[in-house]
Amino acid sequence: MTASAEPSEGREPRRRMNYGEGREALLNAAVRVVAQGGLRKLTYRAVAQEAGTTHGLVVHHFGSRDALIEEALTHAIRTSLNTSALEPGTGKVADFSVGLSEMVTADPDIQAFQYELLLESRRRPELLPHLRALYDEYFDATRRELARMLPGGGADRPLTRLIFAALDGLVLHQLVFGDPGTTDAAIEELRGLLRLLDADGDTAAQTSGETPG
Repeated sequence: MTASAEPSEGREPRRRMNYGEGREALLNAAVRVVAQGGLRKLTYRAVAQEAGTTHGLVVHHFGSRDALIEEALTHAIRTSLNTSALEPGTGKVADFSVGLSEMVTADPDIQAFQYELLLESRRRPELLPHLRALYDEYFDATRRELARMLPGGGADRPLTRLIFAALDGLVLHQLVFGDPGTTDAAIEELRGLLRLLDADGDTAAQTSGETPG
């Protein structure tokens, strides 16, 4: 059961946002509103209240509720990509997805927001193109890092999807059930499987007389 987006009694009012602080503060507020109350709670007034600003400023920046949803989704995924180690760029299996559990613990709302929109897309198909395009960023980041880690050009599309789906499921489970230690242990098991794929590639290359990638 999700918590209401309405402020509870005794909650201190948020600092009023200056005009120049703009879009990012409003996008963060939109993420929190949806994470706490679902997409049905996302209104200009709810975002303004959460951000400590005026209804008119939200309208000025986004113009429509659909634009607010689309930009908040883009913001959420880019923030997740920047704060996770999905693509550390080192090509080392040991670095893959380091800090994933800490990312969920530090900002659960931004993860909950994405899952809320995924479920809402079953009722609102117009959200699907945005979700597909933006989730492709996750898949592409996963594919690029696998290409650095694994010999022979990395992982094909099905394997990339499988590995990302495992990570996505771990995030969802931690979000609902807690226990970051379980997430960390499962990711280490995933790294073990990636090491086996790397070793298999090295063995195949040695058998054929090729230099491993």
